[in-house]
Amino acid sequence: MSNGRNEAFRRFAMQTAILAWGATAAFWVLYVIDHYWLSRTAASAQYSGAFGRYFSFDPDSNAVASLSGVNIAVFGIVITIVSIIVQLSADRYTGVARMFLRDRVNIRVAAFYVVACVISVWLSASIQDDYVPRATLVAMLCMTTGGLVIMMPYFGYVFWFLDPQNLIRHIRRDGVADAAKGAAEHDEAKCFEAQAQTLFALEELTDIANNSISGKDKIIASSVADALRDFAIDYLKVKPTASNAWFSIGPDIRLNPDFVAMDAESLSDLEARHTWIEWKVMRQLLSIYAEALGSMRDINYVIAIDTRYIGEAAAKADDTELVNLVFRFMNSYLRSTLNARDVRTAYNVLNQYRKLGETMLAEGKHQAAVDAVKHMKYYGLISFEMDLHFVTETVGYDLGALAQLANELGSPAEQEILAEFLELDRAPFVREQENALLGVRKAQVKLAVYYLASGQDDRARAIANDMRDEPAERMRRVYRQLAAVESKDFWEIIDRGRNFEYTPPKQRECLGAFFELLHVETANAAPPSE
Repeated sequence: MSNGRNEAFRRFAMQTAILAWGATAAFWVLYVIDHYWLSRTAASAQYSGAFGRYFSFDPDSNAVASLSGVNIAVFGIVITIVSIIVQLSADRYTGVARMFLRDRVNIRVAAFYVVACVISVWLSASIQDDYVPRATLVAMLCMTTGGLVIMMPYFGYVFWFLDPQNLIRHIRRDGVADAAKGAAEHDEAKCFEAQAQTLFALEELTDIANNSISGKDKIIASSVADALRDFAIDYLKVKPTASNAWFSIGPDIRLNPDFVAMDAESLSDLEARHTWIEWKVMRQLLSIYAEALGSMRDINYVIAIDTRYIGEAAAKADDTELVNLVFRFMNSYLRSTLNARDVRTAYNVLNQYRKLGETMLAEGKHQAAVDAVKHMKYYGLISFEMDLHFVTETVGYDLGALAQLANELGSPAEQEILAEFLELDRAPFVREQENALLGVRKAQVKLAVYYLASGQDDRARAIANDMRDEPAERMRRVYRQLAAVESKDFWEIIDRGRNFEYTPPKQRECLGAFFELLHVETANAAPPSE
């Protein structure tokens, strides 16, 4: 604490000294020029014309002393208005004053007014009955004019600076810069200081998001989530060259509540896996997700999308530990959503989870894709236990899509993904429920007809064998419902854009062939013709 006070006092003293010496030096440079170079010329010069007459200053008639009053009054107006604006913003977003006072434009404008006021005071004391320092006076007139002219543009700049979008951009930029600087440091003290600054930036962003959610400001909250995503992705670019000291959780951040709540082994794992900063980023996203759950679903969707982007960037950077961490947070989103019984949000989060699994397959991260499938299946079963049957059905269609993509890409994980998919409806509590089982079976039939349409009869038979004990009437219902859907567009506006039960024409033609493998008569099960 004492070190902080000493540092603040040192900074205050340094700034005061710089301004005092700078303003005084500027005045005396101008005054010396007047005294040694211009005084003789001015004494013998004969002024003519409008400009010459104007600049022939007369000590008795020129109100030089009023310039100091004008400058001080203008500076007071600027300080008053800006202070009110900044205070209003600080009431909503913490850290605004700190960022404002660190901004170079604000520092330079304030310094300009201080220097102008000091020079004008010194100038007013330098006027004599027989001598006027003309160069100094002209310079002072120019500075006074400049101070008056920049008032309105500067107010515009202040409003622009305090715009929430710009604040978010500033915080993210500063956080990335602090992380890059700290990652490059081998000195532990400087590295740990950069860690604290980076952590502070992340928590400032979270604070802005939570305040925005409280005020139902969806745009700002979404921007914060995007900023945290961009921070994590930008950090991945500097992570490979980071020093070992950077990956140690320093004493300045170890007392952070998020880290204090963790046991020693978990903290050691974060250090060993080099993921403490990504964990903190996604911990902030999880905090925002929990705050928005139930009240601002759109923010939940944005966070799921942004987390997927982080996972995709990790896959491209070959950061396996970060990919696993992303899965853990996606799982946490689903757990929170299911506990809140928010089916619609779970539906959208699963959409992003499936897309993340597709990226893992496309990037050749086959084991990661299998892990994603296992996690999704687990939450599909949990959903069923909670009587959220539509979520279980959604998981079924998503696992079917992943199994199809694995086949198209020739992934070595295809068989394992297919096995997990077929396990989704084997739990006893699922098999006892007709409606939930029907949705999962439709997803499995869709995959089977894809296999048939692409000439992979053996895989289609494997799915048929899994359904051999199904009642014929249930399977006829599956056939009727799948055969009746001819448009890929659902009749409502949905985020996924496609009807779950839609099968492309070529695959729909194979429905009859698949049900023949089941020995289910479909002649009387055909959907009614229009």
